[in-house]
Amino acid sequence: MNHSLFDPEEWKKAWINDPEAGVNRMLRSGIEPVSAFDEAARAHNFHQKAFSEEGRRRSKRIMDWIEAQGVSFANASILDIGAASGVFSIPFAEQGAFVTAVEPSVHLAGLLRESIPANLTNHVEIVQQPFEDVDVQQQGWEGKYDLVFASMCPAIFGWDRVEQAIRAASQFCYISTIAGPRELSIIDELRPVLGIADETVHGSDMAYIIQLLSIYGYSFQALVTHENETIRMSVEHMISNLRGWLLFAGLPADPDALREAEQYVRATYTEPIAEIQQGGRFGKVLIRLRDQKMH
Repeated sequence: MNHSLFDPEEWKKAWINDPEAGVNRMLRSGIEPVSAFDEAARAHNFHQKAFSEEGRRRSKRIMDWIEAQGVSFANASILDIGAASGVFSIPFAEQGAFVTAVEPSVHLAGLLRESIPANLTNHVEIVQQPFEDVDVQQQGWEGKYDLVFASMCPAIFGWDRVEQAIRAASQFCYISTIAGPRELSIIDELRPVLGIADETVHGSDMAYIIQLLSIYGYSFQALVTHENETIRMSVEHMISNLRGWLLFAGLPADPDALREAEQYVRATYTEPIAEIQQGGRFGKVLIRLRDQKMH
């Protein structure tokens, strides 16, 4: 038996150094996670999508799954890490929870503040600060929250951040993140154009989390699903995104590659608005800190 499978230090190092880990992909494509929504327009677009009909359905599906594991939101204290513009903080508050919403983006925090219904202002406290900079003990948050919640939040990168989130929880800690390679139809189309063979890219932040939780003896429930969606955007918007998409996928983004990619897009997508598919495998885990029996 390979004993490194049960060596937590090996898994911690592997996660941080994995080029296909979510944060490392973002950095590779030129996105600094903590400042990803420094542009007001990007924050507003995210907000509109999060509170669209489909965005609200997604939030409800996730909250329903958490409730099905025995979590009650009524009168619960919740720490929402990477709260964005309130896509979960506000529904939590609507169900009677008292939420501390941690969000570093001034634009998203402002949209959250504007979106809180007047009758729920005493249910949501906004902390405009990167979670990476929070000292849980100094803040008085150690074991304070019934539920610590982090949905697709890049701040939860590396075991230290997972432990930081767990320390703030008294009963439950929920984390969701990528559980496989990102899928983007335009990248699949561009591979042969750029002379790059198809290859399976392995990457799963969730795999590291589950393995480390197992090694350290935590009780938890996990679920991995495959999700996809259709994105509609202008051809010019597609072209402006090519460099970031290629870098995120680990593909060449030099001037020659970008020129070939743009030529392909303009020749293939002749209508003003194009449709592309994106998705992948996503994982969620609910860590049980108090009642560790099967629900």
